Amino acid sequence: MPDALKPIHSPERPIDPGARIGHVHLKVADLDRALGFYCGVLGFELIQRYGTQAAFLSAGGYHHHIGLNTWESLGGAPPPPGSTGLFHTAILYPTRAALADALRRVLAAGIPLDGASDHGVSEALYLRDPDQNGVELYWDRPRERWPVDADGRLAMFTRRLDLDDLLRAASLTAPPS
Repeated sequence: MPDALKPIHSPERPIDPGARIGHVHLKVADLDRALGFYCGVLGFELIQRYGTQAAFLSAGGYHHHIGLNTWESLGGAPPPPGSTGLFHTAILYPTRAALADALRRVLAAGIPLDGASDHGVSEALYLRDPDQNGVELYWDRPRERWPVDADGRLAMFTRRLDLDDLLRAASLTAPPS
């Protein structure tokens, strides 16, 4: 493994490198409102719905990437600041143009961004879903473009992301009208 990708704290026996985060399952207060955000704004496909209690969403036909349920949270409030829990769900887009399209969708829906950052390895948008769950929308740069320090170790950073430049990436790939 290149030094840039070596973890700071190595377990005795690392996890299989093929392991991935398969899905996230979120407690929501209102299923229809959550579906309006995840399907209507972000564009996930509704795969299966269980009345007003649960729904499973996908990108590209997978059984589900996002589960939503009201089993313990129907009508509930978000956790108060200062409590533990999920910081955000990160949704990885395959290209910069796809992330730009996501930004266009979010802006068109009037959803405010909490932030937008260039991390060197990725470009990321931060926002909240209707239940105030953190959501990160991002794309990874190719590994050969990831920043490294003088010792060859990964050197991520956080800088302001130029949203106008990102939106131009969407317009460069948009089909002609």
